Amino acid sequence: MALACSTDGTGILSCAIALDFGVAPIPQQMDIMLPEGDSKRTGEKVRGQDPGEHPSVTLFREYLRLKTVQPEPNYDVAVRFLERIAAELGLGCQKVEVCPGRVVTIMTWQGTDPQLRSILLNSHTDVVPVFEEHWTHDPFEAFKDSQGNIYARGAQDMKCVSIQYIEAIRRLKAEGKRFPRTIHMTFMPDEEIGGFKGMQLFVKRPEFQALNIGFALDEGLANPTDTFTVFYGEKCVWWIKIKCEGNPGHGSQFVENTAAEKLNRVITSLLQFRESEKQRLKCDEHLTTGDVTSLNMTMLSGGVSFNVVPLELSAGFDIRIPPTVNLQAFEEQLTAWCRAAGEGVTYKFYQKYMDQTVTCIEESDPWWKAFSGACRDMHITLKCEIFPAGTDSRFIRAAGHPALGFSPMNHTPVLLHDHNEYLNERVFLRGIEIYTCLLSSLASVPPLPAEG
Repeated sequence: MALACSTDGTGILSCAIALDFGVAPIPQQMDIMLPEGDSKRTGEKVRGQDPGEHPSVTLFREYLRLKTVQPEPNYDVAVRFLERIAAELGLGCQKVEVCPGRVVTIMTWQGTDPQLRSILLNSHTDVVPVFEEHWTHDPFEAFKDSQGNIYARGAQDMKCVSIQYIEAIRRLKAEGKRFPRTIHMTFMPDEEIGGFKGMQLFVKRPEFQALNIGFALDEGLANPTDTFTVFYGEKCVWWIKIKCEGNPGHGSQFVENTAAEKLNRVITSLLQFRESEKQRLKCDEHLTTGDVTSLNMTMLSGGVSFNVVPLELSAGFDIRIPPTVNLQAFEEQLTAWCRAAGEGVTYKFYQKYMDQTVTCIEESDPWWKAFSGACRDMHITLKCEIFPAGTDSRFIRAAGHPALGFSPMNHTPVLLHDHNEYLNERVFLRGIEIYTCLLSSLASVPPLPAEG
């Protein structure tokens, strides 16, 4: 797993994840039950619509063309798009401004027993920046090639899932289905820069409490094999900057006890730990990237002139810690590494997530039983993992609600945040079918003891 990081004008660190997996080919034949087409859908004619294209794919491509790209996402156009869809489907639509310019859009399909806890389908509307010179096609054109691959930023992360939720509900409503439990869809801002002005604020608001959540689904990752990956927990994200102070002097002298010498010791200690975790992952075939602590040095700063030994130097590190690690003990190790480097070595946290809540994946759990049972009925093979990065579902779990990360994209290379991100339309349509079955199962979970 490679992690490329940069800062934008706000000083916020953005990290791009590129996971190096082999790619299994998409089968020539896939048994897909396509959602019902609707020739009477309202809204403007979508530019670039292909004759004979499935309406769900057309809607997906329309959403991909909305430039909700960080660091200046156009959220207004996304909210209008979502409001239009809510009206088409006859769903309740609520907008919650969690901070200036940051609106959470909520669509609600009321259940027949609204006292029961609801199902939450969460997704985010923003996408990460692009380097257009590295793209084969315009990343906001949603170009579809002859193989059905749709190229766009957000094709995998995660505008596909947003539209799959919507189209699954469209199909269920068209079939006249009703379920005991209410289903809410939330569309969040700013997930790609940490969720601090999105989900983190939303979970503290009365509008979130009013959703009466019993179980939540959020984003996952693609899988290049026939298997689907489901994530029941996440790593804790720590961003730290280590500052080393030392003796300054002229660049021609052998100055003692310099900031550079101290920083070298710190970097060596942390990168040696990084190598040990890398080897542990490499040597144990049962481990995934979610099971080990990843650590990368992402920033270096300091110095005023070539001929001046600097008074201080600093380095930034992105550390992702799995739920199995004792966080207090790990911070004590960080402190020890800094202390061993010499006097004047300190560190500061820019992000320090401490909640290690995971979702139960035992068959005795009614939510997992409903989810996994529906997957078995569809002959879907699941692989349960800890998510290697961070998503909004960590805030949902910390608020006391079970949540799974799941993006139904198998036979697909992991390309989130990468150049030439794409998703095949057949995989996308199959995902709608999968969500249709999952929602039918989850929204029909019988009343639990705590629900009376």
